[in-house]
Amino acid sequence: MTTGHVFIATSVDGFVARKDHTLDWLAKKPGVEGEDGGFANFMDSVDGLIMGSGSFRTLLGFEQWVYTKPVIVLSSSLTGADIPKHLQTKVRLSRSSPKALMQELDQEGWKRAYVDGGKIVQSFLREGLISDLTITSVPILIGEGIPLFGTVEADIDLELMHSRQLATSMIQTTYRVV
Repeated sequence: MTTGHVFIATSVDGFVARKDHTLDWLAKKPGVEGEDGGFANFMDSVDGLIMGSGSFRTLLGFEQWVYTKPVIVLSSSLTGADIPKHLQTKVRLSRSSPKALMQELDQEGWKRAYVDGGKIVQSFLREGLISDLTITSVPILIGEGIPLFGTVEADIDLELMHSRQLATSMIQTTYRVV
C-alpha cells in the first residue's frame, strides 16, 4: 500500500501553525541560501501531497503555487468551486477516510505520499499510515497554535533515524514509525 511520509517544521513548543493557520513565525528566522533542509530531495521521493483545508487555504495566500506534484485536499467543507481555475488540474478534493484514500492512491500507482498539516498528520498517525516523520524544530516559541501531535489511543513508538543541525540553527530529526 502507499506509504505516508511527513516533512514538517514546528516551533520548539510543538506547533505547526498559529491557530489561524498563519506561518508568519517561520519568516522571522532567516534562511541560508541553498539550504532547504533536504526538502527538494524529499519532494523528489514522493508522488504527491495530501493536506487539509487549513493548509490549502494558507497556501492559496502565497504569491504563487509552490507544488508541481499532485495535491489532494482532504476536506468535508470545501467544494470544487473553492479551487481556483489555475489549480484545477493540480489539486483535487477528497472526502475519503485516510485509509480509504491511501488505498485509492495505491490503485493509482502512488508509492509515497507527503502528508502535511497538523490535523491531517494526526489522523494518518492514528490510523497507522505514516512510515516516517522528518521534523525541523525552529528556534522560536509561539505559545499556542495547531499542534503537530494530538491525543492518541495508544503509544506510537518511534525509532530515531538521524538528527542534524541545519545551517539555519534549526534542528532536523527523522523518525521511523515502528
